[in-house]
Amino acid sequence: MALKDLMDKTSNLMEKTSKSAGGGIAQGLMGNAQEMNKEKVQSEYGMYLMSGETVKIGYQLLRDVFVVTDRRIIDFDKQGATGKKMSIKSIYLDSIVGVEAETAGAGIDDSEITIRYITTPYHKAHSLSMDSRKFEFPKKYDITNLYNHLQQIAYDNYVRINQ
Repeated sequence: MALKDLMDKTSNLMEKTSKSAGGGIAQGLMGNAQEMNKEKVQSEYGMYLMSGETVKIGYQLLRDVFVVTDRRIIDFDKQGATGKKMSIKSIYLDSIVGVEAETAGAGIDDSEITIRYITTPYHKAHSLSMDSRKFEFPKKYDITNLYNHLQQIAYDNYVRINQ
């Protein structure tokens, strides 16, 4: 399946993940992401989108936000006491080569997804630079569809890069 086809299916898969747990501020304080309304994401962060890029889903921690679009994952790290200063980082979907998930256990454990991605601009270079990013979700949030979607992207990227 082509990467374009996968990105087109992002919207349906992301909508299936909308079984998020409640707890708002408490979840944010624990470092857990809560799903955001697409319209709110678009109005608050739309100015950072590339031409033609569309928001699929957004998640908010206490102050920080990460947004999944049809092209990338955008990580908004609000800094300082007021949160007006912000660091913005992008992880392009075609650079994701590994995905790990950890589901919640008993007690206060939370779910998390860790993605590994290539930071080298040319993905077929002899020497690649890699990085990873972990996203935490509330215990009751079903990460299955998001994990499966990201894993399919990682697999397709792996196949594409190694052709």
